[in-house]
Amino acid sequence: MPRFLVRSVLSTIVTMFLVSVLLWLLLEVATGDVTVKILGIFATPEQRASYRAQLGLDAPIWLRYLDWLVGSDWRAEARLGHPLVTTVNPITGEQLWWADVDGVPTQWRLQDGELLALRLGPDGTVTTAPADVAWQRGESGVEVFWGVNEDGSAVKWVRGQGAEVWVLTDSGLRREGDGAQQYIPLRRGLLRGDGGKSLQTGRPVAVTLLPRLRNSLILAAAAFAVVMPLALALGILAGANEGTLLDRGISIVGLTLTATPEFVTGIFLILIFGIWLKVVPAVAIFTSADALFRQPSLLVLPVMTLTAVELGYVARMTRASMVEVMDAPYIRAAIIKGLPRGRVIFRHAVRNALLAPITIIMLHVNWLIGGLVVVEVIFGYPGLGQYIYDAAMFGDFNAIEAAAMILVVIAVGTRLVGDFAYTLLNPRIRYA
Repeated sequence: MPRFLVRSVLSTIVTMFLVSVLLWLLLEVATGDVTVKILGIFATPEQRASYRAQLGLDAPIWLRYLDWLVGSDWRAEARLGHPLVTTVNPITGEQLWWADVDGVPTQWRLQDGELLALRLGPDGTVTTAPADVAWQRGESGVEVFWGVNEDGSAVKWVRGQGAEVWVLTDSGLRREGDGAQQYIPLRRGLLRGDGGKSLQTGRPVAVTLLPRLRNSLILAAAAFAVVMPLALALGILAGANEGTLLDRGISIVGLTLTATPEFVTGIFLILIFGIWLKVVPAVAIFTSADALFRQPSLLVLPVMTLTAVELGYVARMTRASMVEVMDAPYIRAAIIKGLPRGRVIFRHAVRNALLAPITIIMLHVNWLIGGLVVVEVIFGYPGLGQYIYDAAMFGDFNAIEAAAMILVVIAVGTRLVGDFAYTLLNPRIRYA
């Protein structure tokens, strides 16, 4: 078993690395110029080039991948000559980047050709004063200075040669003449829990992704707790009574539910329970971050839809496995010897019959968390599936990559849980 665990961990690391590289390359080809979606189709090539540089998209693809994976702060510190520190914005909860200059968190701004230093005080106030820094002479003979700007990037200013840049504000693009010549957007990297900034919202991916993941985990757990025991019970009941009216009834109902698309089932349930009877909310409108805990009824219709979709499939797989086990020679021998039928079913048949459904159930756990796009869109449920869909439509590769890596971890983790479940159900199975 220890050897199996080591191999599993190593294969998990290799799998996640290969998936991340493949996704990165596919998104690089498929998304195109994401600045068009951010700035609009009427943005000029000059404006798009300026904004692309501010996002760090002008760097080589391999360097951007390393920045996304292990962070850019390590190479930014080498340019700055100062260690980097972060503080938390008390309003938004987002991290702010600073350079640690003699123990004082400092940022810089170039204004009217003059370099200003923004220093963070112990009480949280920021003071602005002319920067007392030494400009470094570059290879081309010009004087340059590397510092941290207010947008959380390590930037290079050239003395007397402020670049003309276009800055995106709430009111649109604004042209500034004291811009930097080079940008390194600061991030810690996904391996340290930082997926970068969402290109769609401009906020850190972790801030927008984690609440969606929590919502999907709650929905998936509720659906799993309802559908899996019910489906397994119905499948075992049908398989143990093969060919009877009960078996045919369960099979027909299960097949009907599985064949019905989830958007049809969801709309049907909304019309009956949400609009006609008005016993539960028709849509899952979140008025606060803890809306699910304040109003658990928001989960009722999404869980019912998922139950209808999953119930028939898992029940039929369990039935098929149960029928096969019931035809096994050792089961027939036990019945012929006069053992009670119930004892034969629950002591001998069920454990072996669950081996095949366990694989299906573990695969469906991953789907329950990240593949509920249709269900979440129908009910307006802010989960991970809808988050991935919105990010993909926008071309927000930072958000897609981070969400995809979470799904990879879940997929590999459920596979390991399934392997361990095999050993509990069948002691003859051993992993070397």
